[in-house]
Amino acid sequence: MTSAGRILLSSPDVGAREEELVVQAVRSGWIAPLGPMVDAFEAAVAERCGRRHAVALSSGTAALHLALLEAGAGPGRVVLVPTLTFAATANAVVYTGATPVFVDCEPHTGNLDPALLREALVQLHREGAEVAAVVPVDLLGRCADYPELERVGAEFGVLVVSDAAESLGSDLAGRPAGSFGAVAALSFNGNKVMTTSGGGMLLTDDPRTAGRVRYLSTQARQPTVHYEHTEVGYNYRLSNVLAALGLGQLERLDGMIGRRRALREQYARLVADRPGVRVFQRPGDDGDNCWLTAILVDPVEAGWCAEDLRKALDEADVESRPLWKPMHRQPVFAGARAFLTGAADTLFATGLTLPSGSALTGEQVARVLGVIESFLDS
Repeated sequence: MTSAGRILLSSPDVGAREEELVVQAVRSGWIAPLGPMVDAFEAAVAERCGRRHAVALSSGTAALHLALLEAGAGPGRVVLVPTLTFAATANAVVYTGATPVFVDCEPHTGNLDPALLREALVQLHREGAEVAAVVPVDLLGRCADYPELERVGAEFGVLVVSDAAESLGSDLAGRPAGSFGAVAALSFNGNKVMTTSGGGMLLTDDPRTAGRVRYLSTQARQPTVHYEHTEVGYNYRLSNVLAALGLGQLERLDGMIGRRRALREQYARLVADRPGVRVFQRPGDDGDNCWLTAILVDPVEAGWCAEDLRKALDEADVESRPLWKPMHRQPVFAGARAFLTGAADTLFATGLTLPSGSALTGEQVARVLGVIESFLDS
């Protein structure tokens, strides 16, 4: 992407170190899935996230799918999911045959509301529903309130599966993202804070879970000299070449997060004195990885709405988008059970995510800020 082209929300930030490691992987002959780069990448991510075990997979969605299978999700059971999330969180529930039940968010963070989660569990318990798991999502890189969510989960005997797809490099009270829940899932998609092109990781402290996930993700092949299968497996493992890319990215992760934070600071200064506009998740964001920075717009106070700014940015060839459209509003989940307060609907209506990538050049950042400032002054 050149400075004269379209500016994207979060394009990959890849450099010479990644190229060096990928070339090493190619020259080693380990081209197919698995190999020494995968082993090294798993060990490095496990250490970074404070986990005993990490399993490199083809996507964050694959990690969620296998995590939910191991949590006991399946036909006749339900899984509680935030309504304010990307579709993959809910889709992974459907893959298992379980039914997603959506729960609204905290208005100030966009993360799963622990009090409302408890209300949902009380109601489902009264109805005799079998709840396999709850899947908090670390929205835009902000860790959910895991101490409270895990307390609520323990009260009802429900496992917490952390969807940390957006939060690698973040922390909560000194604990790294990915260290929460019985199992956690990371994503290394091309738009994430670091990437392996496509890819993901399952994190756990339980050796049995890690072993099962390794087994299921390699087509559930039995340890025989021929191909023997006693259950259905999946082709979910990460390739050695992509793991090499990930190792290079991990070495540079802190620097990439630093550039994202610096950009958030610039956005915060730009809107600081503008009526009806504020940076979303700004209070308490010291531990966030600033994957994506968003603003919230009060149309009455500001005199304009988030969609007006989105159109102005689009005309200037700058990508922006609303916050996630809530799952209970998605046609594919029409009629799904949901426990709502209206918080997610409000955030969707008033929020706008701005270009946040660490690969943005100084010229590109100046261009984005200039378009926003011109719009605000018009």
